[in-house]
Amino acid sequence: MNIFVSNINYRTQNESLFNLFSSYGEVASAHIVTDRETGRSRGFGFVEMHNDSEALAAINSINGSEFEGMQLRVNEARPREERAPRRSFSRGNRY
Repeated sequence: MNIFVSNINYRTQNESLFNLFSSYGEVASAHIVTDRETGRSRGFGFVEMHNDSEALAAINSINGSEFEGMQLRVNEARPREERAPRRSFSRGNRY
């Protein structure tokens, strides 16, 4: 199950997030999303757990709890919605 975690402290590292969820079961991966240009955390991330019952236990226990000074929001991740392609604003294109 893919889990969405938001309101993560900007100083939190992937390893800390991994360790938090691993106390509820086997964690396949934990990744905090970062800004492409600055490399700074965007304050949310994803945790992948193979066992759905362990993942649900983690969601129910961790959601609303304080971690590294922030109150986490934890939900089952939803599939990414399709977005319209971005328009290019290079010099040759005029609208």
